[in-house]
Amino acid sequence: MSNVDIDEVNKFAALASRWWDKNSEFKPLHDINPLRLNYIKKKCGGSLKGKKILDVGCGGGILAESLALEGAIVTGIDMAEAGLEVAKLHLLESGLEVDYQKIPVEDFAEQHLEKFDIVTCLEMLEHVPDPSSIIKACSKLVKPSGQTFFSTINRNTKSYLFAIVGAEYILKLLPQGTHDWDKFIKPSEMDEWARHSGLTLKSMIGMTYNPFTKTYKLEDDVSVNYLCHYQK
Repeated sequence: MSNVDIDEVNKFAALASRWWDKNSEFKPLHDINPLRLNYIKKKCGGSLKGKKILDVGCGGGILAESLALEGAIVTGIDMAEAGLEVAKLHLLESGLEVDYQKIPVEDFAEQHLEKFDIVTCLEMLEHVPDPSSIIKACSKLVKPSGQTFFSTINRNTKSYLFAIVGAEYILKLLPQGTHDWDKFIKPSEMDEWARHSGLTLKSMIGMTYNPFTKTYKLEDDVSVNYLCHYQK
């Protein structure tokens, strides 16, 4: 059975043309991308040059392009055709090289066992039926001692108020219906799936948003958005 939620894929496909508009629904992704990139760089020794990196659930390529700009050899996979087409078109503008493919990560893992130095899967796990299967596939794809990065949203009362009521309905940072609270993932669940997949937690950090300054920052509070680094 496919580990793809077609409704979720279609939701993002419908917005695809606006991926690179920094004032669109994707503004939060553009705003947090430098934070995510710097976190990945820091945990990988400060340089990504020459590293083989896979971005799982790459969407329109915001993170993938920033990784390529650092000199990494980047592959991006996603199941939303429209988003991938936008990602490919944007390469004509940026002049960067990214290998974009439409394929489920579980299938890709069978073809590329332990081929990547780094695997990233950010803001995707809360949009699939079985996130543990994604984590397992990411572990298969990364080389021994390689690095994996996951980000998602914690599941608790605060995350419902902040990530759904606040972000979607009050501040309108995201389109209404972007997230389903039942699909949010507690750090303990993430860690259990990761350990069963042969991954060891190296670091976990929270990402917070200040609605007054309209800025994001990384800090120890993992009660809503969080980003974690695992090593195989």
